[in-house]
Amino acid sequence: MTSATILYFPHGGGPLPLLNDPGHARLNHFLRRYPDTIAKPDAIVVISAHWEEPVITISAAQSPTLLFDYYGFPPETYEYQYPASGHPQLAERVHTMLRQAEIDSTLDHARGFDHGVFVPLLLMYPDADIPCIQVSLSSSLDAGLHIRIGRALNGLKNDNLLVLGSGFSFHNMQVLMGKRGEAIDDRNREFEAWLARTCSDNSLSETEREQLLTRWELAPHARYCHPREEHLLPLHVCYGIAQQSATLVFQNQVSGFIASAYQWNQ
Repeated sequence: MTSATILYFPHGGGPLPLLNDPGHARLNHFLRRYPDTIAKPDAIVVISAHWEEPVITISAAQSPTLLFDYYGFPPETYEYQYPASGHPQLAERVHTMLRQAEIDSTLDHARGFDHGVFVPLLLMYPDADIPCIQVSLSSSLDAGLHIRIGRALNGLKNDNLLVLGSGFSFHNMQVLMGKRGEAIDDRNREFEAWLARTCSDNSLSETEREQLLTRWELAPHARYCHPREEHLLPLHVCYGIAQQSATLVFQNQVSGFIASAYQWNQ
């Protein structure tokens, strides 16, 4: 019986992973090797931190373009191609699931894949031979709503899909841009320890786990690590789909800060 693999992971800074930035070496190694650890999926569903809409929106183009939503990088970073097909039927199914859960949603037949999609997929599946759709975040940034969105998509667990929550478990851009030296920030370390316990501790009930994730702002140094939570919320969608503890599959330095990835196998 086939089943989905669900992964929340850091997608790195803009196109830097594709430029072989030394600060992304460990992340690049993880992303390139990851497909060897799972069955090849029939399709990929990505919840990217870089797409927010007032109403949850699902990409439904047959042949999506790319959206170069970063600035100030070398000219070659605006010439990448990732010609994976879309999957309108899967997009319609996601739309129906959300509607049945009384969550407003809509289909978008024009928007291209943002860098939270094509940058990691160029590393993971460079042949671009797996259909892919993208699901937006809610611009409300409500943590509980994003868990509800995931719960509405629980039926995806029964298919041979790869569901990717493309974010970054540490995302304070001001601090990231000003990083000097090799020392690990203790505030970063404490938040990551909280996140690992919350996601992976089997002694927690799912009610307790959901409450902790919903009230994530109470975690140690939460707002230091996430002044704005859009890079954390793809994890909430992933958890909502899985509704069980995760396995920590990556925890290492990315651009000088600890970042982590969590996998749920169904």
